[in-house]
This record gives sequence, C-alpha cells and structure tokens, in this order.
Amino acid sequence: MALSTRLSSPFRLALRRGLSTPPGPRPALDLAGIFPPLATPFLPAGEVDYARLEGNLHRYASLPFRGFVVQGSSGEYPYLAPRERLEVVSRVRRALPGDRLLLAGSGCESTRATIEMTVSMAQAGADAALVVTPCYYRGAMSGAALAQHYTEVAEASPIPVVLYSVPANTGLELPLEAVLALAQHPNIAGIKDSGGDITRLGLIVHKTQREGFQVLAGSAGFLLASYAVGAVGGVCALANVLGAPLCQLERLCREGHWQEARDLQLRLLEPNAAVTRRFGIPGLKKAMEWFGYYGGTCRAPLAPLSPAQEEELRETFSANGWL
Repeated sequence: MALSTRLSSPFRLALRRGLSTPPGPRPALDLAGIFPPLATPFLPAGEVDYARLEGNLHRYASLPFRGFVVQGSSGEYPYLAPRERLEVVSRVRRALPGDRLLLAGSGCESTRATIEMTVSMAQAGADAALVVTPCYYRGAMSGAALAQHYTEVAEASPIPVVLYSVPANTGLELPLEAVLALAQHPNIAGIKDSGGDITRLGLIVHKTQREGFQVLAGSAGFLLASYAVGAVGGVCALANVLGAPLCQLERLCREGHWQEARDLQLRLLEPNAAVTRRFGIPGLKKAMEWFGYYGGTCRAPLAPLSPAQEEELRETFSANGWL
C-alpha cells in the first residue's frame, strides 16, 4: 500500500464526488483527552435503565474526562433499537456539563441510514458523530467504497465526524490510504483506531499533520504508545472502571513523565485485556460494580460471567494492585 500523501485516483474521486462546496475552516473540536465509551445499564426486564445511566454519569463527574462516547462498542449499540440509541444520547446530553464533549456512535450498514442516524444524533445533542465502518458486506468494502461512504456522511452531517476502525468487531480495518484521503475533509475531525497497530497510528499522525486531523487510541492497552507517536487521547473501555488512573496516564504522557507513565501503563495491561478481548462487556460491567458504578446485566445473547470467570477477573485486578 502506498504511504505517500499523494492519493490514488479512486480515493481522490470518492472524496471529490461528495464535496458540494469548497473546503472551509476545520470545525473547532478539540478531541484531546480521555473518553469512556459508556456502558448501557438495563433493567431486569431488559429495558434501558436511564436512572442508573445518569447515576454513573454523576459519579464520573469528578474525573477530568474530556467527554463521553455513547453508542460505542461498550454500549451494546447493535442490540439497541434506533429510538433507544437516540434517547440514550438525549439523556446523556442533559446530564453532562456543557464543557464535556459527547461523541455519539451513529454508524449503520447503509450510507443512507448512517446519514439519517447522524442527523438525528446531532438533534439529540451530540457534539460529534463516531461512525464505525459498515462491514456486513465486507468483501465489497474497498478503500474507495469506504471513502465514498464517509465523504457522503460528512457532507450531510451537521456535526463533525470521527472515523471509527475496530477490526476486532467488524473484521474490517479502514485502509490507511482511505484515512489519509478522508483526513482532508473539513468535516472529518479525526479517527478512533482500535486496531492496536502503533506503526499505523504513527503514520496517520505523520501524514495528516497539515490537516489538523486528530488520532484517538481505541484501547487503554496501547495508550502510552499512542501518545508517544502523537495521538491526542483515547476512547478506552477501561475508563468506565479505572477512569482516574487513565486520566493520570494521559497527564503523565502530556507532561513527558515517561517512566512513571510506563509503570502505570504496565499495571493497566492485564485489566484492560480482561474487560475487552478476554471477558468483553460482561467482564466490563462486572468490574464496574467493584468500583462503585452500576454495571448490571447485558442484553441477550451476551451471557453473564460464570463464577470461575468472575473469580479470574477479580484476580486480574487484584494482582495489579487495583482491588
């Protein structure tokens, strides 16, 4: 794959097709900082528990988060109806201080549905739209097709768009050349990249410096390494549980205290892996309960942890000095 900032014709064409007006000034949206991708609490009957959601937000208010992501992977968004997705955004917006950013996951499988959801998320109070790659027909999702998709969404969106590449869930990584093309769009503010390829993150930072494009690490497991190559922040599931240590890690990196940051990062590796790829959202929600937040159950077909898994999860946090 060519890494030059000169873009091949399919990508240039995809970008131009959606541009109805000349590029204007980049939206004033500073993404620098830590964003928890909020978990969605449920009542015993399976409905969204808005009171518990607002209770968690109240507890998070004392932490120096830049903002919050709603309807990300940790929020079980594929299991929520469109009306629920919008209601969650609206409730979170009303509960947040005005200085906290609200990024709302608006990705759908079709471009048309993504545009409609993005516009609705903006109306519900989102400051930016986090748009995951469509993946059901992943074999047809070439770089040019994805560039066209995101360009059309960005053109129609009344709020800035943040690209979202999460190959562990979608089986599809947003190609580097497509990212570089899309970084030139005035309404695309950055990317949340959850792939964990630090070379790729560094190249995105390096190749988009003139664009003002911002990179967010998609996991606490490589947060320090991401800051080292120029990322501005992170959207980290573990922040739902260990928000204060992650904000401390961010501060240490910004201030150049790399040895302290390294020591802290190492203590976060195993807990992060436990609440993401190892035990997933059921593990995340269980860990939240140990730290004073409400986790509760997941929506089926996500199953709760077994007693043995719960004990293993607890031991992981204890062994690293968190419990």
